[in-house]
Amino acid sequence: MARKIPYFKRWVPEWLVKIILFAMTLPGIIIFFLPLSNVNAAAGYYGCEPADIQFSVALFYAGYVGFYCLERRFFSFLAAKEYFLLFTTLQIMACLVCYGTNEVYILFPVRFIQGMLFAGNVNLSLTLIFTRLSSERGREISFSVFFGILICALPFNNLITADLIDSYNFNIIYKTAIFSYVPGLFFLTLAMTNYRTGARFHLYKLDWQSFAVYSTMLVLIGYIMIFGQEYYWLEDPRILGSVIGIGILIVVSVIRQRAIKRPYIDLRVFRYQNFKMGLLILFVMYICRFASGITNNYFITELHFDPFYLSYINVFNLVGLIAGVIIACCMVLQKKRIRNIWIPGFLMLLVFYGMMYYSFDVQADEFNYFIPLFLQGLGVGLIMVPTIIFIISSVPIAIGPSAAAMALAIRYLGFCISIALINYFELFEKSRHYNAFQDHLTAVDPAVKDFLNKQTAKLSSKGMLEDHAAKAAHKLMIGKINAQDHVRFAMDYYEVMCWLLSASLLLIILFPYLNRTALYLKSRRLSPA
Repeated sequence: MARKIPYFKRWVPEWLVKIILFAMTLPGIIIFFLPLSNVNAAAGYYGCEPADIQFSVALFYAGYVGFYCLERRFFSFLAAKEYFLLFTTLQIMACLVCYGTNEVYILFPVRFIQGMLFAGNVNLSLTLIFTRLSSERGREISFSVFFGILICALPFNNLITADLIDSYNFNIIYKTAIFSYVPGLFFLTLAMTNYRTGARFHLYKLDWQSFAVYSTMLVLIGYIMIFGQEYYWLEDPRILGSVIGIGILIVVSVIRQRAIKRPYIDLRVFRYQNFKMGLLILFVMYICRFASGITNNYFITELHFDPFYLSYINVFNLVGLIAGVIIACCMVLQKKRIRNIWIPGFLMLLVFYGMMYYSFDVQADEFNYFIPLFLQGLGVGLIMVPTIIFIISSVPIAIGPSAAAMALAIRYLGFCISIALINYFELFEKSRHYNAFQDHLTAVDPAVKDFLNKQTAKLSSKGMLEDHAAKAAHKLMIGKINAQDHVRFAMDYYEVMCWLLSASLLLIILFPYLNRTALYLKSRRLSPA
C-alpha cells in the first residue's frame, strides 16, 4: 500500500526514501539548539548577554510550537515536492541571514521564522515516513529515531561545533548548516514527483488569528522566564506588562477556541485523565533534563575544562541518550506497562542528581562524572518517547494532533521554566552562601589568617611586592569563596531536583489509571510534536 502513494519516483528504493526524509530533518534539529553549543562565544560574537542567546533558542522553540497546527493547511495547498523545496530554500536563506549578521535584534525574528520552517519540514518528513510504514512497529521505531535525534541535539552540537567555534567566528556554524541542507535538497529534486494527495485547497480562511495569539503568548512566556530574574520580575513594567498580556491572551484564546468550528487546539484533550498525567510527567522530565546545564557550567567554571574537552566528556551523556531511546523503543514494541518504563527512567535521573550532589567540589577528577552523565542520558532517553506516545494514545484519534501540539507546548514550557528556576537559584543561593561565609570568615579567624599568610608568602617568594602580595592574597580568598558559592548553589538545586523526582516516582507508583491506556500510535497520518 505504501508504494501506491507515489511521492517518490519508481526507481528510488524504499531505504533511500527513508534516508532522504530523515536527512531533511537533521540540519533543522542541529540548528535548533545551535546557539547553546557555546553560549559565551555566541554572546561575544553578537555583543549581547548570555540571556539573549537563551532567548534566541526560546524564539526558535516558540516558532516551532506556534506554527505546528497551522502548518497542515500549507501541506494541503502545496504538493510535497513543492513544499519541501520551498521550506528548505527559505531555511537556507534564514541561515544565510544568521551567518551574515552580528546584530542580535536581527537574529531574534529570524530565529522565530526558522522555528516555523522547522515545524513544516519535520512534520512533512515524518508524515511521509509514517504513510510509507504499514506496521505499528515501523511507526514507533520512526518516532523513536526522530525524538532520539532531537534529544541528542545538544550534546551532539557541542561535539561537532567545539573545534569549529574555537578556530573560527561563531557564525561559521550557520555556514556549515547551509551546506548540510544541500545534499538533501539535491536528492529531493531528483527523487520526488509532483504528486499531491487531492485537490489543491487554497489558503483562505487560515486561522492566522489563533496563530498570532498563541505565538505571542509563547514568546511572552519565554521573555518572562529568561529575563524575569534580571529585571526583578514584577517590579519591572516590561515583565508586569508581559504577565498581564499573557493573562488577556489566555482568556481570548480559550474563548476563541470554544467558539470556532475547527479549533486551533481542541481543548477536549484536557478531559482525559491520562493525558494530563502524561503532560505532568513530560513537564517534570524537561525541567530535570535541562538542569544538567548546571553540570556543564560547573565543569567550565570550577574544573576549568575548555569547551573542546567538555564536548568529549558529554559523549557519555550522548551514549546514554542513545541507549535509553533504544531500550524504550524495545519496551514500547513489547507493550510494556508505562509504569515499567517511567520508574527506571526516573530512578536513573534520581541516581544522577544524587551522585552529582556528592560529587560537586572545587577540585575533582573528571573520571568521577562519566557514570553520572551516562545515567542522566539513559534516564531521559527512557522517558521521552514513551511519554509522548502515552500522551497521544490517551485521547481519541480525531483529537490526536491537538494532544501532540499540547505535548510540544509543555516541552517548551519546561525548557523556559527550567531556565527561570536556575537563574533564580543561582542569584539567591549564591548570595545566601556568600553572606554566610562573610558572617563566619573574619580577619581574626585562624584559618583565614593562615590562608592569607601562606598566600602572601608564596606570592612574595615569586618576586611580588609585599603590599601587592597581601592584596592579591585577599583576591585569591574571595575567588575561593565564590567557587564555594557556586558549588553550594549547584548542590542546593540538585537537592531540589532529587525531591522533585522522588515525588514524581511516588505519584507514578500510586496513580491508579496509568495502565488503562494502550501504548501505541493509532494513526498513520499523525505528525509528531
